[in-house]
Amino acid sequence: MSNSETVLITGGNGFVGMQITLQLLQKGYKVKTTLRSLRSKDKVIETLKANGITTLENLSFVEVELTNDKNWAEAMQGCKYVLSVASPVFFEIPKDENEAIRPAVEGIQRILKFAKQAGVKRVVMTSNFGAVGFSQTDKSRETTEEDWTDINLKGLSIYEKSKTLAEKAAWDFIKKESGNLEFVTINAVAIFGPSLDAHISGSFHLLTNLLNGSMKLVPNIPLNVVDVRDVADLHIRAMTIPEAKGQRFIATADGQITLPEIAALLKSEMPEVSGKVSTRKLPDFVVKIASFFNAQAKQGEMFLNMNRKVSNAKAKKVLGWKPIATQEQTVLAAVESMVRYGLIK
Repeated sequence: MSNSETVLITGGNGFVGMQITLQLLQKGYKVKTTLRSLRSKDKVIETLKANGITTLENLSFVEVELTNDKNWAEAMQGCKYVLSVASPVFFEIPKDENEAIRPAVEGIQRILKFAKQAGVKRVVMTSNFGAVGFSQTDKSRETTEEDWTDINLKGLSIYEKSKTLAEKAAWDFIKKESGNLEFVTINAVAIFGPSLDAHISGSFHLLTNLLNGSMKLVPNIPLNVVDVRDVADLHIRAMTIPEAKGQRFIATADGQITLPEIAALLKSEMPEVSGKVSTRKLPDFVVKIASFFNAQAKQGEMFLNMNRKVSNAKAKKVLGWKPIATQEQTVLAAVESMVRYGLIK
C-alpha cells in the first residue's frame, strides 16, 4: 500500500508513538518523528527493523522540545497530518504542579500554532481518559466523550490534571483561532499490550507492583484497559476519516477488569513469572479510611468511586474501529513483553 501524505508524529520513540510509526510505515505513509534528542534515532530504527520494517526511506527525524519553538516550523513543513503523542516528561512529582501543567498546556498550543501556520489539515492529540471520566461516579449510565473530569477532584494526579488542562487549552485554541485546522482527540484508558522494545507506558507500573510482590494486598479496583495496537489504529482512523473532525474518542476494549482478576489471570496463565503475585484482597473500607491520611489511598478511593462502565460506541460507529484484543489478552501481552525485555525483577 502506498500513501503520498506525510505525517508528523511527536514522540515517535515512546510506547504509543513507536506503534503508530510502525503502522503508518506499514501502510506506506511518509513519517516524520520528533525526538527530544537525535541520539534516540538509532534505537528507533533498530526497533522498527526488528519488527519487520525493511526499508526506512519514508522515515525522517527532527529534534524538537515541547517547551520551545526551535525546529517546529521545519518539523511541520510538508505534513498533511500531525499526531501529537508526546507528553512532557517529569521523573519526580514536582513541588509546584505548574511545573508539570505549563509544559503540557504550552506544548499542545505550540503544536497547534505551528500546524496552523504550516497549513496542516488535521491534528490528532493523544489525550487521556483521565480528562474524561475520573469524576463521573454515576454508575447507572455509561461514561462517554461528553464527560469531563473535574480538575479539583480529590486524588487526581498532577499528570491527569495536566492532560485535562492541556486538552481544554487545545479545544479553546481550535474554537478561537484554528482557521482551517481540524482537531481530534483520542482519550485512552490504561494502555497495555505488546511493546516493540523495552520502552513501556506508565500504566505498566500496576503490573510491575503485582509481579514484584510489592502489592501485598490487592485493592478491588476495576480498570478499563486497551491494547496499544488498537490505540495506534484509532489514531490513524481519526487522522483520515472526515467525520472525526472536531470529535473526542474514548479508546477502550470492551468491558472492564479488576486488579484481583488481573492477579488471578496472571497466576493461571503465566505461573512461571507470577510467583510473587498476591491474591489477597484489600477491603474497600480500608482504602476509604486510609484516604484521609495517604495520597496514594486518596487516588485508590477515587478509582473505587468512579464509574467504569465506559463506552467505546462512538469510536466503533464513527470510525469503524473494533478492538483486536480483549482486556485479558491485552494484559497478558503486556506481561509477555515485560518478560521479553527483562523488566520483571
